[in-house]
Amino acid sequence: MKNLLIGLSVAVALSACDQEAGQWLDTGSFGDSTLNNALVQSGERDYTVNLANRFASEVPTTINFAFDSAILDAQAQKTLREQAHWIRQFPEVRFRVYGHTDAVGSPSYNKRLGKRRADAAVRYLTSHGISRSRLEAVVSFGETQPLIVTQGRERQNRRTVTEVSGFVKRHPTVLEGKYAQIVYREYVESATSETVLSGISSRNASEQ
Repeated sequence: MKNLLIGLSVAVALSACDQEAGQWLDTGSFGDSTLNNALVQSGERDYTVNLANRFASEVPTTINFAFDSAILDAQAQKTLREQAHWIRQFPEVRFRVYGHTDAVGSPSYNKRLGKRRADAAVRYLTSHGISRSRLEAVVSFGETQPLIVTQGRERQNRRTVTEVSGFVKRHPTVLEGKYAQIVYREYVESATSETVLSGISSRNASEQ
């Protein structure tokens, strides 16, 4: 029995030698931040594409409208406030808002309606601290790019979509190596918020 246990211990030890040290700690994402910064600095990863993908993954980019309407309902306003919060963190970046409609109505009318919807979204964003110079309400796609192909009323087609379009200055090197600093702003903001809340809670507890 003793020999069997010794044999098993040796086998386990030998198998461990075939594994890279620290492999259990690395889930596959270690070094991604450094790689991203290197790619951005070398021009291998486009700033605009990078931030556009991030914007689309972190906030809802689409709002919807009632039939034949450009009025923002409560859900649309909530979504736009989330967009505005994200956009405020990146003053270097410009955005476009694209308007869409369903297929009911003439193409010319729908194009105007889509533009009204994009204008409504832009006005709401500017009312929440976003400079108008950073926002563009793009001429509407009207009914030409439906999400749901139908000739009838379809709410999902009645929408605006907000997208990253570029940087405030002409060339993406406006960031000049400060991509990490921009990302860092978010951590500072979140840490400050937590610190303030923690301080308030501690003070309230001590006063009781």
